[in-house]
Amino acid sequence: VQLQASGGGLVQAGGSLRLSCAASGRTVSSVAMGWFRQAPGKEREFVAGVSWSGSSIYYADSVKGRFIISGDIAKNTVYLQMNSLKPEDTAVYYCAASGYNMVVVESWKYDSWGQGPLVTVSS
Repeated sequence: VQLQASGGGLVQAGGSLRLSCAASGRTVSSVAMGWFRQAPGKEREFVAGVSWSGSSIYYADSVKGRFIISGDIAKNTVYLQMNSLKPEDTAVYYCAASGYNMVVVESWKYDSWGQGPLVTVSS
């Protein structure tokens, strides 16, 4: 799967952004799709994931209630709607695809990665 992520930018705290991840090579409905992020000096962490084949959606506790992962099968694209953004959400965000049937949170279980858009949240 080839992934192209986009949609990052600068936003004030409390604002919203939507990230997109366009896939090619395989349909997003046949793989588990995840969003990860990596802040400066920190390890990459799981943010949200969705699996249509496994009928599962999962969010990290840090974003639960603020972020929404969704997809458009016809466009073969997965989205991450980020609301009520906080300065601690500042990071490079990556979309990824995994052959697992269910959402998995370990980055090593994802075998395709998209270029990460930078999200900067100012206080």
